[in-house]
Amino acid sequence: MYDIIIRAGRLGDGQLVDIAIREGKIAAIGSLPETATAQQILDLGGRVHVSAGWIDGHTHCYPASPIYHDEPDKVGVESGVTTVIDAGSTGADDVDDFQQIAAGCKTRVHALLNISRIGLLRQNELADSRDLDMDLASAAIRRHPDFIVGIKARMSGSVVGENGLQPLRMAKALQQTHGRLPLMVHVGNTPPDLDEIVALLGDGDLLTHCFNGKPNRILTPAGELRVAVREAMKRGLLLDIGHGGEVAELAIRQGILPRTISSDIYCKNRIKGPVYSLAHVMSKFLAIGMTLEQVLACVTHQAADALRLSGKGRLKVDADADLTLFEVASGPTLFMDTEAQSRSGDQQLQPLAALVGGELVLTHYGKSHHAFCL
Repeated sequence: MYDIIIRAGRLGDGQLVDIAIREGKIAAIGSLPETATAQQILDLGGRVHVSAGWIDGHTHCYPASPIYHDEPDKVGVESGVTTVIDAGSTGADDVDDFQQIAAGCKTRVHALLNISRIGLLRQNELADSRDLDMDLASAAIRRHPDFIVGIKARMSGSVVGENGLQPLRMAKALQQTHGRLPLMVHVGNTPPDLDEIVALLGDGDLLTHCFNGKPNRILTPAGELRVAVREAMKRGLLLDIGHGGEVAELAIRQGILPRTISSDIYCKNRIKGPVYSLAHVMSKFLAIGMTLEQVLACVTHQAADALRLSGKGRLKVDADADLTLFEVASGPTLFMDTEAQSRSGDQQLQPLAALVGGELVLTHYGKSHHAFCL
């Protein structure tokens, strides 16, 4: 007997699939015999989609952060997201506290360690060289090898001050020390210039806010991909969303697709917008030309690979039973970007439930859905 059987879930490509879960793992997938039994059966009737659990690779969900904060489960399972990565809210000084909080959450929570020991205690956390202590950062990574899955460096002029590229060089050195941990680099206002930043990036590094509308964006004024960015992508640079602006539509029309879709969510932009949820951000990319399969890839196996999350992101036997159940609702929807520009769409992803290690958590939508009225 299985713990849970999900019947007739619809995949991103339209195919129907049955999934059996036992002891927190996917035990069988495909077309299960009618005689298969389980303690709980969810018959989705082909009306509800199922995918590997959604991964939001760029959130700010350390509740004690004084600037950008939220609760992991609110941006996680309550929004259909099974794994959240906090992107630099904590540094060496406060990551221990965050790890203890995360251990009590239903969502799988990990952190990208801010290379500043103070984390996001203030907006210019990389401006004071006294806060850039790589020995403390290394010690934190060694203390929490499962919780800390990468490094974060916010390379905006307002963050680094007079330190220029030095914090990024230090982050790259720290990365090499720890087996090439994933490095996420935030790009914003100048200096330093984007060309200088990406010259230091390559294999597996993540450029977040890649579709921002500021002068430090990946497209030239003529709308073409910057040469330096193209060369960095040839070296393996990955593009992450962290939400963005109209640059996204211009880029996607040229076939410049993000590797990962993330939200940069925290309480303010979750409640007041324009982010609201990872599902809402994903829906924006449906509206500007990506297919459902492409969008799902950016929050499942591509995100898992980019962040080296073993056992996540794929529907296969023996993988963790982390799943997201959702509907694709039809109807006119108005989306807003970070520059307050609007774009209409006709599809909206509505997450109904998240399963983490086989444990079912219903979202607001799911609590009233017929499939879960058991």
